[in-house]
Amino acid sequence: MKKDFLVCLKLTIIFGVIFTIINQQFTIKGAAVVFLFSAMYSFILGLGNGIINNYLNTRWNWATQTNERVWAGVIATICYTIIAVLLIHYIQYVLIFKHDFSGFFDGKLFWSHLFAIIISLGIASFFHARSFMINWKASLKQETTQHEIVAKTESAKFETLKSQLDPHFLFNSLNVLTSLIGENPKQAERFTTKLSKVYRYVLEQRNKELIPLEEELRFAKTYMELLQMRFEDAVQFNIPTTVSNSDLKIVPLSLQLLLENAVKHNVVSSKKPLQIHIFEEDGFLQIQNTVNPKEAIGKSTKVGLRNIADRYGLITDERVEIKNNNKTFTVSLPLLTKTNNMSYNSKNIENSKYVRAVEKVEKLKEFYQNLASYCIVIPFLIFINLRFSPGFHWFWFPIFGWGVGLTFHFLEVNNYNIFLGKNWEERKIKEMMKDDKNYK
Repeated sequence: MKKDFLVCLKLTIIFGVIFTIINQQFTIKGAAVVFLFSAMYSFILGLGNGIINNYLNTRWNWATQTNERVWAGVIATICYTIIAVLLIHYIQYVLIFKHDFSGFFDGKLFWSHLFAIIISLGIASFFHARSFMINWKASLKQETTQHEIVAKTESAKFETLKSQLDPHFLFNSLNVLTSLIGENPKQAERFTTKLSKVYRYVLEQRNKELIPLEEELRFAKTYMELLQMRFEDAVQFNIPTTVSNSDLKIVPLSLQLLLENAVKHNVVSSKKPLQIHIFEEDGFLQIQNTVNPKEAIGKSTKVGLRNIADRYGLITDERVEIKNNNKTFTVSLPLLTKTNNMSYNSKNIENSKYVRAVEKVEKLKEFYQNLASYCIVIPFLIFINLRFSPGFHWFWFPIFGWGVGLTFHFLEVNNYNIFLGKNWEERKIKEMMKDDKNYK
């Protein structure tokens, strides 16, 4: 409202100055009358139609309820514009200029009403078209965002698999297994069993959105026991066996990613054992490890952490928190009971409805251009006709002819044919497809 009010105020000043100069009303009274008329047109017509437009946008969506929104806009705009113009002209001609009301719809006043109404409708149709394009662009942006969400989801899953099925970890595990087979066959058997459990769990959980916290903690314990077989006393861990709420959930395999990162980026030795603590605190699951960075590892790419943050970002507004004080490295994972509804099926995004909607937008753009041209050109034809050949009103021919064409254009946009009915093309296509199917 504030923005619309400022626009109308600017229009009042601009048109007030222009018509003050054109009509040479340089007295205070004359300029005041001109600015009053300018304000009435700007605020009553401009602001009024703007309020109606905004209200209709809240009732009907341009993208999903196009027909309803167009019809509501056409009817509301025509009715309001006619009433507003007549009200303004009543104030202007009857109350201020003292014209007799009996001649309010006769002669020049009638053409003055008609001229003002057509011009106002042309301007209103422009703003409705502008509103349509703004809302449609927002809808397209939303569709694009949905595409990005789908792409990001798939990308996150892909990065998850790359990080989780770390070839270095698998290679090292197989080396440990090879050495254990010769040294301690029973330990090798236990190691193989736990390794198979780890990768079975990875394969089972990789496509899930959330899993129970208890389940993920059990997996983390199994995974840490596997690491302990590999590094022996060089790795120490503390993982809770119970949770505060059985409904709490977590992004699957996020613990495996963080535990593997802890081992990957820190020195693991008996002299300086890697200590890992997992615990709940303030609605987060804290994964904390001691910091003793490897010198040869190079700068961390943070791919694993970005992967976890991306997956959380897709399903919740809660953020993953990371703290590093050079003594301990702590990652806080939000504990969730529900997620945002951000799952989109790519088939629903790229279906035929979307394609048809894009085609309809192009038709609507052409219709609005045609309508705006009609509302701008016709008043000038009326003016030229009445100014230079008032004895013969030939302007009715373009009004009627162009108007019929405009009406048929509008019906075409809404996929309606006077002789064949609504959606006849779609019905015919379905009929032909059915016949073709029966023929086969």
